[in-house]
Amino acid sequence: MCSPRSLHFTWIIIVCYFLTWPHHCLASHKKTSCNVQDGRADCSHLSLSAIPPNLPGNISSLDMSHNRLVGIPPASLNPYPGLLHLDVSYNSVTKLDEHLCQTLPLLQTLNTQHNEVHLLKEEDLSHCTSLTWLNMASNRLKLHGEPFSALKNLKSLDVSMNKMVSAKLSSRPQLPKLVSLNLALNDFTTLKKDDFYFLENSALQVLDLSSVPLKTLEPGCLKPISGLRTLIMDGSNMGAQVLSKLCSELSETSIDALSLRKNNLVTLTNSTFAGLQKGNLTFLDLSHNSMGKILEGSFQWLTRLQTLILADNNIKHLTKATFQGLKSLTKLTLTKALAKGRTSATPIIDDFSFQPLSTLESLMLQQTAIREITAQTFTGLTSLKELDMSWCSCISLRDITNKTLLSLAGSPLRKLNLTATAMTNINPGSFSFLTNLTNLLLDLNYLQQTLTGKEFEGLGQIQEIHMTYNHWKIQLSSTSFINVPNLRVLTLGKSLNSNALNLDPSPFQPLSNLTYLDLSNNNIANIRQDMLEGLENLKVLKLQHNNLARLWKHANPGGPVMFLKGAAKLMTLWLDNNGLDEIPEEALKGLSNLRELSLSNNLLNSLKDSVFDDLKSLRVLRLQKNLITTVKPEVFSTPMSNLSLLVMDKNPFDCTCESILWFVTWLNNTNMTSVPDSATSICATLPLTYFNHSILMFDTLSCKDMTPFQALYILSSTAVLMLMVSALFVRFHGWRIQFYWNILVSRTLGFSDASVGEGREFQYDAYIIHAERDSRWVERVMVPLENEKCRFYLEDRDAVPGVSMIESIMENMRRSRKILFVVTESLLRDPWCRRFKAHHALHQVIEASRDSVVLVFLQNVHDYKLSRTLFLRRGMLRPCRILEWPEDKDRVLAFHQKLLIALGMTNRFKE
Repeated sequence: MCSPRSLHFTWIIIVCYFLTWPHHCLASHKKTSCNVQDGRADCSHLSLSAIPPNLPGNISSLDMSHNRLVGIPPASLNPYPGLLHLDVSYNSVTKLDEHLCQTLPLLQTLNTQHNEVHLLKEEDLSHCTSLTWLNMASNRLKLHGEPFSALKNLKSLDVSMNKMVSAKLSSRPQLPKLVSLNLALNDFTTLKKDDFYFLENSALQVLDLSSVPLKTLEPGCLKPISGLRTLIMDGSNMGAQVLSKLCSELSETSIDALSLRKNNLVTLTNSTFAGLQKGNLTFLDLSHNSMGKILEGSFQWLTRLQTLILADNNIKHLTKATFQGLKSLTKLTLTKALAKGRTSATPIIDDFSFQPLSTLESLMLQQTAIREITAQTFTGLTSLKELDMSWCSCISLRDITNKTLLSLAGSPLRKLNLTATAMTNINPGSFSFLTNLTNLLLDLNYLQQTLTGKEFEGLGQIQEIHMTYNHWKIQLSSTSFINVPNLRVLTLGKSLNSNALNLDPSPFQPLSNLTYLDLSNNNIANIRQDMLEGLENLKVLKLQHNNLARLWKHANPGGPVMFLKGAAKLMTLWLDNNGLDEIPEEALKGLSNLRELSLSNNLLNSLKDSVFDDLKSLRVLRLQKNLITTVKPEVFSTPMSNLSLLVMDKNPFDCTCESILWFVTWLNNTNMTSVPDSATSICATLPLTYFNHSILMFDTLSCKDMTPFQALYILSSTAVLMLMVSALFVRFHGWRIQFYWNILVSRTLGFSDASVGEGREFQYDAYIIHAERDSRWVERVMVPLENEKCRFYLEDRDAVPGVSMIESIMENMRRSRKILFVVTESLLRDPWCRRFKAHHALHQVIEASRDSVVLVFLQNVHDYKLSRTLFLRRGMLRPCRILEWPEDKDRVLAFHQKLLIALGMTNRFKE
């Protein structure tokens, strides 16, 4: 009958099965045929009543478990003579055919557990000489003769759960190579002197007698198996007297490990293990025995014992004599061994209780209840390297002071686990005497303090500090870790105040050796740009489940915070669940060693083209559950070039050629096992053809029609760009082109196109008309251009004294080939220029039919002013006769060139 606990466990399994059933159905289809791979044929769970005849003939392993076989006809195995392994467990086989091993001469393992084999005769296994492993558990075995005598190579035999009434499997020595024998869950109550005689010449090392209700042991019953090293007696419920007798019998063997779990050993006395005084026992498991009392000297006989497991008991008191005699013990497990009941008092550990354990290296006290830890509780543990007190209920661990664990001062402790001990405060110097400590675990506590750094004084060798899932909040300071410079691993997930990292300087600055930093689940919203400064060896950074979206926004006051710039050697970065909707171009710059990047469960949509350009070593990329609609090669080609794992499902992909063609092509060309759940990535937007379908259904051939348009687009874009570039070049550098062209023409044809005869008609090349305020410009620019071939008429310089001004102007304009106006606002206001000089210049032009006017603009004068005052318009003159004084000094030489050309051109109109 099942116990209430087992029934409860069964119901849990059933509920879990039905809860996960839909997912199971979606993940895999019901098996309908044998699965053959690498020489192994799996035909289990197919409701077969016979062995399939159409399997490959070269298979070496055949699994026919969980079917409806009632026999194993040798003829059905004729097609598979090379079988090495045959599994017919969980069927209804009633008999082993004597010709089975003749058909399968190479058979090495045979599993027939959970069948209905009853009578087992000698001839049934007489040809199985190659067999090394045989499991016949859970049958109805009745041995006839010597059924195992031919198994000279057998190493493991399991005949458990067969309701056998005797451990005697044969009457003569056999099974010379047997190493392991399982007789568990059978019905014999006595071990007789000759029960194991058949193993006298064997190499048996492991014997399992679990749940065998032994009541009597005859003297010398274990003598034939003197080489025995491991004995498992779990659940046998033997009394103290039988156990004492068993220990006496084991003294004549080479026993090394003894398991006595679930034997209801409520009390241990100083005579329980007395029989093992001369033995070499090194491993003893006494867990799950409801043990409440261990009398003094109970272990005094086990001087060679190295591992003692007392887990899951109900011990109430440990004294300084409890572990007396265990001078070789290196590991002691007391997990849930000291438990406080509803009506019982809290267990007590006396001072110096562990003093006899001078060689102990590992002490497990998880989930124990201790009344108090005193200054002498752990005294004497001079070899202790690991102490685990996680989930321990002890009021002394609530407020850690420099006296709480003082009894460990003489221990070379390297690992201390104080997880979930309801700790609320760590006082300065609490661990200062643990100078060899390398691992400190403080997870799942109730710390609510500001770490000043004094809490970790003396921990100069510490390499790992774990403080995750703290139920209250820890505040950091700039000196929090100043005393632990060798720290390599620091976990602070779900432990910090949301503003704990907004410090200058950063609290992590002293940790130059840090390689692993966990800051997840802290709702962190403020991080300074230099947070990781000095962490040149950091390789793993976990920042998932925070609130970092604002820090990477361009709208953030002061711009995006590039808090990753100090971690050039980073290899793993987790930024999931941070509400990120943009990533600055420089955010991941310099992370050339990054191998794993996780950005899932954010709001990312449009990514900058160069945001991933530096991630050339990336192997794992997670972007599932974002808002990504477009997968562009400009963004993803670099990170995806070396990927071994891409998780990008549950994004609203836009299934158009522009958005997803490159991604689908990449998926079709890559190893799909490296993109799990790619089939569940669906098109969540238009077009309707692919809406709510897998992106793998996207037809890439439909995008080939775009080829002519793409070519036309490229050509037209190129033409437009070239036109724009040309226009800009002409706009800003056209004068250079014109300048060099004029030089080329001038050197070839000369500055003047006027005939020789025309040149002789004029005394001056130009009559210069200018305002008085522009005299300095004329002297500085125009006069230096004069030479033997070029001469200007300047009224202030060349006028003949005594000649009236009007006559002089009229006469000298006739003698000049060109009339040059220096146009400024001052010129337009000059009455002489406006009333006479301009009028007479036009008269000369009209009367002599001369194209002789040249305008030089020193200022930008509107055309209507020019027309109103000088009766001239730009449109009346050829463009080469209109010049503008350049503001750029580099263009002055070009101006001179154009001016000389304009002055040298003919005055005759060309028809």
